Amino acid sequence: MEISASASLTSSGLVPRLLPLLYPHAPTTYCKPLLSSSSSIRLVSSHRRIIAPSLCLADQSAFTGTSVVDSEPIDAVKRKAMDIAPELKGASIFLVGINNPIKTNTGKLLAEALRYYYFDSDNLITEAAGGNLSAQALKEADEKAFQESETEVLKQLSSMGRLVVCVGDGAVQSVKNLSLLRHGISIWIDVPLDIAAKGDDDSSNSEPSSKLFDTLKASYEKSRKGYETADASISLEKIATKLEFEDLETVTSEDIALEVLKEIEKLTRVKKMMEEASRPF
Repeated sequence: MEISASASLTSSGLVPRLLPLLYPHAPTTYCKPLLSSSSSIRLVSSHRRIIAPSLCLADQSAFTGTSVVDSEPIDAVKRKAMDIAPELKGASIFLVGINNPIKTNTGKLLAEALRYYYFDSDNLITEAAGGNLSAQALKEADEKAFQESETEVLKQLSSMGRLVVCVGDGAVQSVKNLSLLRHGISIWIDVPLDIAAKGDDDSSNSEPSSKLFDTLKASYEKSRKGYETADASISLEKIATKLEFEDLETVTSEDIALEVLKEIEKLTRVKKMMEEASRPF
């Protein structure tokens, strides 16, 4: 498949038109940056299975005034999402970290619970380029043009509200892109490389290939400083320890999403306290 080395997605106009065409009903309201500087708060983390959502008991109690006990993990996630939504004020959430099904499933679950739109920035770039082969060809032919395309997609996403976005490593490898993430809340989904390399094949107990592991490791080392600028960190190992799980893969998407929401609740609470402290007497 041929692709011009000098023609980036931005110069061709594909990326600027991509979001409205693919998601005509997506919100376009601009949200001011929720946090002006990176928080030092770090927390817990991750998995890759999504359990089919049940009826949200939090919605029932909101209408009936009756206190309802969460009967399913998804209910606890939705209840926490409902609790923090007023303070979140539509601010978008950006999930950074090595690309893997754990991060993807967590992002989709958060979007469902918060009633947000879900995006994957890498997928948007791929769709704009015309598919995986075209995107890879562009990256190999002109890496600068590909990076410009990443920035353009991120610029559009960061100007919108009520989004949960799984962003690729390109989003944390430049100061310009990192500044765009400040228009929302950034969370590092920290997953051990050996688990991230397994993908989403639950039927396979074999170890990932050394080539794949080395590729992920190289990407991780290149992006780690960018990950560390996130407003909060959610670690798979810390969640497993907190829940007293011996097997890290026992941690579910609901466990991770709930910890993300709790961390966001802390961040919004700190922001509110800072705003109140800055008000004149």
